[in-house]
Amino acid sequence: MFSEKKLRRRVITPTSEASNADPLLVGRQLHLVDDEQANCCERAFISREKIKWYWAPGFIVFWLLIYCAISIPAANQLPRPLNIKDEAKNPERFIAERAELNLQRLVALGPRVVGSRENEMGSVQVITSTMQKVRAELGALHDIEVDVQVASGSYIHWEAVNMYQSIQNFVVKISPKGSNSTTYVLINSHYDSVPAGPGAGDDGSMVAVMLETLRVLAKSKYALKHPAVFLFNGAEENPLQASHAFITQHKWAKNCKALINLDSAGNGGREILFQSGPNHPWLMKSYRRAIKHPYASTMAEEMFQHNFIPSDTDFRVFRDHGAVPGLDMAYQHNGYVYHTRFDRAEIFPRGSLQNTGDNLLALIREISSAPELEDTSKHAEGHTVYYDVMGWFLVFYTETEGIILNVVVAIGAIVACVVAIMLMAKNSDLKLSQVLKRTLHTFGVLILGVVAGFILPIIIAVFMDLVHIPLSWFTHNWLILGLYFCPFFFGLAIVPALYFHYTSTDRLPIGQRVQLLLHCHCLFLALLILVLTICSIRSAFVFMLTCLFYTVGVVFNLSTSLNSRNVAWIIPHIVCYVPPFLFFAYFSHGFLATFIPMLGRFGDSANPDLIIAVFSAAVGLLVAGFIVPMLHMFRKSKTIICALLGITLVCIIIAVTPLGFPYRPETSVQRFAVLHAQRTFHDANNNVRRSETGYFIMPQDRRTYSVKNKVINMTLARSVRDECKKETLCGYPLYNMRWHKTRERALWIPASAPVLDALPVAKVVSKKQLTANKMRFEMELSGPDHMGIVIQPLNGARVVGWSFHQAPLRLNYKPPYYIYFSYGVNGDALKFWLELEKPNGDWRTSTFELGLHGHWIHHKELHTADFKKFLDSFPSYVDATPWPASYETWLY
Repeated sequence: MFSEKKLRRRVITPTSEASNADPLLVGRQLHLVDDEQANCCERAFISREKIKWYWAPGFIVFWLLIYCAISIPAANQLPRPLNIKDEAKNPERFIAERAELNLQRLVALGPRVVGSRENEMGSVQVITSTMQKVRAELGALHDIEVDVQVASGSYIHWEAVNMYQSIQNFVVKISPKGSNSTTYVLINSHYDSVPAGPGAGDDGSMVAVMLETLRVLAKSKYALKHPAVFLFNGAEENPLQASHAFITQHKWAKNCKALINLDSAGNGGREILFQSGPNHPWLMKSYRRAIKHPYASTMAEEMFQHNFIPSDTDFRVFRDHGAVPGLDMAYQHNGYVYHTRFDRAEIFPRGSLQNTGDNLLALIREISSAPELEDTSKHAEGHTVYYDVMGWFLVFYTETEGIILNVVVAIGAIVACVVAIMLMAKNSDLKLSQVLKRTLHTFGVLILGVVAGFILPIIIAVFMDLVHIPLSWFTHNWLILGLYFCPFFFGLAIVPALYFHYTSTDRLPIGQRVQLLLHCHCLFLALLILVLTICSIRSAFVFMLTCLFYTVGVVFNLSTSLNSRNVAWIIPHIVCYVPPFLFFAYFSHGFLATFIPMLGRFGDSANPDLIIAVFSAAVGLLVAGFIVPMLHMFRKSKTIICALLGITLVCIIIAVTPLGFPYRPETSVQRFAVLHAQRTFHDANNNVRRSETGYFIMPQDRRTYSVKNKVINMTLARSVRDECKKETLCGYPLYNMRWHKTRERALWIPASAPVLDALPVAKVVSKKQLTANKMRFEMELSGPDHMGIVIQPLNGARVVGWSFHQAPLRLNYKPPYYIYFSYGVNGDALKFWLELEKPNGDWRTSTFELGLHGHWIHHKELHTADFKKFLDSFPSYVDATPWPASYETWLY
């Protein structure tokens, strides 16, 4: 027991001095005073320095509402299409109904594959008959010349020799009457299609647009200043052969000084400008002046050029082989039907034809009259930054101007945030060093929140793949919001929420602490802008814009002293953030609508959920980085934030139900390439050492197992990985270089023999020893109109010369060498020679292995009854691209 003498009692004497009072009691007293003094509006919304919790759903719904009501309609807007009956009142306008009729006539031919009757004769006849009508309406101001080019050649594409023979181009030049100009504008699209379908979107729609544009120009009362060359190319899907033939061989090619390339990765929508120049800003000036319905993005250009998009266009050939600067535009809406049998004319929106036609007609007239066209080399002035705003207008500036703008905005944002932090110290009676310490802590918390926000969606993506339910959002895209956006928002918000909870006794009011969090987010983005700018990434403009509008809000709050109020500062912040939110939501919606269908053809080696998770986190940071922190201003904020995970849980449950099954017949299909193949391998004595037949299957997405129990003998499918260790390039008929890259993911099912036409044969015309160590083989190749040649030197031999393109030998490509070969109207045997060198001079052993692919990709009459039965067993939600094929090897 303590004695009373040793006890020291602390007596708290009431005092009126605020400095001697308990800060927690003072805070509670201030809350009471504030609540009593608040007006009716404040009482309805605010309680104890925070917004009442039941307003949080309204806050979230507000952003979703303006996204759905403004951003989505802006992304999908199309002009009213003009009909033939409108032509009398609009004689100089593009008529969408006429373009639609052109499209229907072309698509009625069916698939138009190089070498097929439909492509080499039918398509040319359709264009010819349309041009006859155009000539009949030709006005007095223009002349028209038509040339059908038949060409052969080769070039390097993806480290393979891409070789073509007798492919066709239908070329039309429209010139001012009596013009002797040698400066032309080139407009390009392709009329051939993939074997899978009729190719309405890709690229029949653009052919139809070009034909109608030609008609309007031909009868126009306004003459072009310089000629325009319309190239209807007949071999783009092979890939890109006809454009190479034109730009390297055609008589008009050298005069083409600027390009408008028209392609498609979907079926309708608005055509997006996703490549410009390069290094010719004047083209973007022309685009901005002329375009009626702008839709363009520097970010799309950078993503395309860094191979984030599994595609290629003729633009690259014109740029690399002809040094022709230009504009590359393409449809991307409804990419689900791209390269499938469902890419039909009847689902192509007429408004899309009007949109593109209006733009193309105005753009041709503008570029044709541009003074820069006469000598484009003088106007090569660097890259550009460009983007449209909600489809209303185009923002465009040079890369140098973009660097200056990024740096100025980043520094301005940093200065504004620093000033706000300094005033925060002054208004809170805290030392500046104390506020700076809190700033460092808050910045660290922000970084942890961003990291957590990225990690959580990635974990869910890996989980979804491990439990075999990837792509559950493929048809119902809204599932992405719950599966990946909500976990990002949760991670971004929960870390600061916990920090605020465990430091709740901080002398700074919660309103000031949330402002400090937002300032730290702005500082983070400003630093990111500077880093991206240093790395010459033009897409940094998206972060520049969000920092710019946030800084405007900060400056307004500072100038009105609203920054010192606990809640009132939110109103200017929200008002200033609405414009960038609408733009980023519009911008991101377009990208998601483009990329989601693409993930159905990325192959099965990549986890599509992982890609969409990272993309969702990046978009979430951009769109909602200044919105999510405001959740901390609501009472019960941690409960609100945790509700986001509840949404995620619900979406995961939906993903395992039939609603989450990714595929639907016709509208969002699963893709397979299915070859009825024959494989034959010969030994050194030309005896068959191995032969087998079966179905060679190339999956296009992650969920190959979805058909395992539905397709005949699919349970017998085996991976080809073991074959890849035994045979050159796995020993299967790989159609192109894209297949080469994913060959080890293919499947093989033993089956009955295919019915094949004349097999590919390489006949040795002569064999001549040039020196003791060098041998020359002269050969002739005959077979179907799509073949592949594989050359693998053996026993120390190496290829030192051949008649193919010289780049693989000059650049020391590693064997085996692959030559892709196709022909159009003329199927004469391909003559070629090889020279091989053996250092030991021993010609008694094999010198090289020659492998020949044969592909009968447009010969449905060769499909056997067994093959048809196998194809019919695929579920209705599968789009299988089938054809017979062969692979055979010989040793020489």
